[in-house]
Amino acid sequence: MVKKALCILSGGMDSTLSTMMAIQAGYEVIAIHFNYGQRTERRELRAFREVCDALDIDQRYEIDLPFFSQIGASALTDSAISIPTGGIEAGVPVTYVPFRNGIFLSITSALAEKHHAEALYIGVVEEDSSGYPDCTEEYIQAMEKAINLGTKEETCIEIKMPLVTLSKAQIVQNSLVLGAPLQYTWSCYQSEEEACGFCDSCRLRLRGFEKAGVADPIAYAV
Repeated sequence: MVKKALCILSGGMDSTLSTMMAIQAGYEVIAIHFNYGQRTERRELRAFREVCDALDIDQRYEIDLPFFSQIGASALTDSAISIPTGGIEAGVPVTYVPFRNGIFLSITSALAEKHHAEALYIGVVEEDSSGYPDCTEEYIQAMEKAINLGTKEETCIEIKMPLVTLSKAQIVQNSLVLGAPLQYTWSCYQSEEEACGFCDSCRLRLRGFEKAGVADPIAYAV
């Protein structure tokens, strides 16, 4: 019997590596992408499609979640809140989207149950992340327990987070070893043309490439 995995794929570097690791592990991958009113929604969707094409992933879901804009409270979904560009700060940044991963995991779990999948991959990173509370190993483990309590008895979904203890430099290195199509990925929080180079996500990505000793293949405004 073919084993299946649902992979949450934003089109970023982390989720792309996580998806490649699912493929390497022998899973038939079904990719899922969420459009939730983020500033770079169109660019992330393009990255998702290009990464899926590069990895020969035919089974895909593109799900629109417009209610995130109604919730607001995040610089990613509320244009009245500025994206911070002064450097990575301690604590939970304004780019945190309230309970985003919890909602993503819930929807993905419903699809996993539909497809009789046994695994769900998410590219959360705890050690070198931006301080998001929904990217921790403890949180993901708790969600896995809740999901299995709330699904059919025969449903048993394992949430895999293969990058959770890695640094961005290690993610870059592992991506290069596996031949991940990093040239198609997108991480910038505020630009859809060239990456800004200043937002938290750009800084983390660039720092990872710098520590790994290789050049980032995407274009930056500065």
